[in-house]
This record gives sequence, structure tokens and C-alpha cells, in this order.
Amino acid sequence: MKTRTSWKTIAKRLLVVALVLSLAIPLVPQTMVVSASAVTQAEIDELKDNASDLREQQKELQNQLAAIKEDKNKALEQKTLLEQQINATQAEINTIQTQISKYDELIAQKQEELAVAEEKEQAQYELFCERVRYMEEQGEISYWSILFSSKDFADLLDNAMMVDEIMQYDNQVMDELIAIREQIAQDKADLETARQEQQDAKDEQEAAKASLKSQQEEVDALISEISSQQAEVEKAEAQLRAAAAAVDKEIAAAEKELASQISNVVSESGFMWPLPGYNTLSSLYGGRTHPVTGRPNNHTGIDIPAPAGTSILAAKSGVVTTSTYNSSYGNYVVVSHSDGTSTLYAHMSRRGVSKGQTVSQGQVVGYVGTTGSSTGNHLHFEIRVNGSRVDPVNYFLGSMTLYATSGGVKKKLT
Repeated sequence: MKTRTSWKTIAKRLLVVALVLSLAIPLVPQTMVVSASAVTQAEIDELKDNASDLREQQKELQNQLAAIKEDKNKALEQKTLLEQQINATQAEINTIQTQISKYDELIAQKQEELAVAEEKEQAQYELFCERVRYMEEQGEISYWSILFSSKDFADLLDNAMMVDEIMQYDNQVMDELIAIREQIAQDKADLETARQEQQDAKDEQEAAKASLKSQQEEVDALISEISSQQAEVEKAEAQLRAAAAAVDKEIAAAEKELASQISNVVSESGFMWPLPGYNTLSSLYGGRTHPVTGRPNNHTGIDIPAPAGTSILAAKSGVVTTSTYNSSYGNYVVVSHSDGTSTLYAHMSRRGVSKGQTVSQGQVVGYVGTTGSSTGNHLHFEIRVNGSRVDPVNYFLGSMTLYATSGGVKKKLT
């Protein structure tokens, strides 16, 4: 005949199993520690604010454009404003790209937190099932029966404490399981929110890119308009002379300011061609007819046509002494070298370096465009020796083959 186990013995076994399980599978804490390097919503909000500020700049420039658009004599001013608007739009696109990257990090972080929570849920659920299985194996157990089986008052107190501990443990197992499932639901909601906000940012970026394309097309249309206007020709010539003089002063001042830094960057013995793969020149150094004014003028460098967006490389290692925009050179960069030379890269669609930055030979300093006094995508490249402009072609003829076009005819330079 099978011996029936006493209620007290069963209850004590339950308590022992519960305590053993609690040591083997710790109850899961309700809060999770987030890495100190985790992406914060504040970082993303700051990027959103920056993008919003840039959009406001674009609106202000658009208002200025609207005010002068009907006055055909102000076409050059209109072109300058459009190019400033293009710069602000490009900055907005770059800011949104950083914002999208931050969302990538945030989404990965939320996915990791969700995976941890789901793993803890599984462990807690297995603990719950273990408790239920043990109770089923022991048959129907009445806590009241355990209490009424007490032999005396001291035994009753002992049994009551034991029953209370078991009930508290079982309730805690259930509470923790519920809390973890609630955390999982919240993590899933946060993940979906981050994904939606990232998609919104991508949509904003696409809209900005479309706006950028429209602005660039408007600039192209203005170029032909400017060329036909005699009054604008006179104004353009004056601007060119003033811009060239201003650039020379800026370079001299910046080189003086950054002299110590420049002297610490070793310059290579020769110059690297700034646009590998593009060796045909549309305009040489020296006398020529200016493409915008249609008047004879002195060309201060060489023009190298290339598709918009082509990477422009630093011809030598040095320090960026100028990275700015003006109505003549458009977006341009000057790199000064420790051997007394400097190189200038103009008409860029956008700049890739900042003033004071040290660059290595071959490093990208910007991208081909047609900003400023320009009628097509190309790089205007200058070399200065101790502050005086020289013909850049002389530094490359012995090491590479160069061509020049004139009147539709392509000739090899010798």
C-alpha cells in the first residue's frame, strides 16, 4: 500500500524547490541598464533643430530671391542667392544624413534591448512552468489543510509562515513575468516609433534633394541670361577684379595666422593632379575671353571640366587656409603648403574641408560644380608660389599628358 505524504512534508518540499529555483534562475529585475554610449533622443532632437534652422535660412533666401526675381538687371545677385540657398540645402541634407545614422544606432540599440527582454521573459516563463508542474505532481494541496493539520499553536505559526513564503514567492514569479511582458510591449512600440521617425527623416531628405536639383537647374538657366546682359557684364567684371583681390588678401592673412601649423606639415616634392581621369583643359592660364562677361581678361588658373560631384583631390599635403564662398569663385578652398606654395580649388558644388584642417596629398577637398562666375561644371585650379600666381600646367607636363580645347578642337599640350 502506497504511503501518503503529509501536507506539511509536501509544503516544505515546495518551499525548498522554490528557494532552489530562485537561486538557479534569479528573478528578473524590471529595469534594464542602458549603455553609457547609447544614442539619446536629445542628440536626434538637436539634429532635427539644426535641419529646421537650415530650412529657415533657405526660406529667407527664397524671400530675397522673390523680391528681385522680376528685375532682370539683378540676375547676378539672384544667382548668388540661389547658390547660397543651394549651400544651405546641401547642409540640411548632410544634417539629415547624420540624423538617419543616429536612428540606425538607436534602432540597433532598441533591438538589442528587446532581445534581452525576450530572453529574460523565456527564463521567467520556464520558472513559472516549473512551479506549476511541481504543484501538479504533488496533487491538490490546500493551504488551509496545511494550517489545520498543525499539532499545536507553535506548529500553526510555523506552518502559516511557510505557507505565506510560498505564496509570496509564487506571486513574485507571476508579477515579474507580467512586468517583463509589459517591458517587451513597450520596447516593441519604441522600436516601431524609431523606425517611423527614421523613415520621416529619409522622406525629408528626399524632398531636400529634389529642392536642390530644382535650385541647380534655376542657376543653370540664369547663366545664359547673365551672359546676354550688357549691364551685368560690366558688373561681373568689377566683381571678378574685387573678388580676386580679396582672395589674395584672405590667403595672405590666413597663411600668416596659421604659419606655425603650416610649417609642421611636410610638403611633397611635386604636385598631384587634382582630378585623376580628367586631363583636358577648357581654359588655360593667361589671356582669354571670359565665359560669363564675354570680354578679354587674364585667367588666373586652369579650368578642368568634369561631371558635377566628381571628387577633387589635394595636390599636396598642407593646411586649409580658406574654405568659403564668394560670387566669383563660388565654393572654393585654398590649401597652403610648407614649401611656400599654395593651391586653390574653385567653383565647387560643395566643400569637403574646413579652415584650419590639415589635409594629406590625395585627400578629397571638395566636389566639382559650377558655382560663382562659371558656365559649366569644372574645377578652376590655381598654384601660387610665395603669393604669386603661376601657370599650373608647367608642373605636370613632364609627368602626364594634357590636352586643351579651343573652338571645338582638341590639342595636346607640349
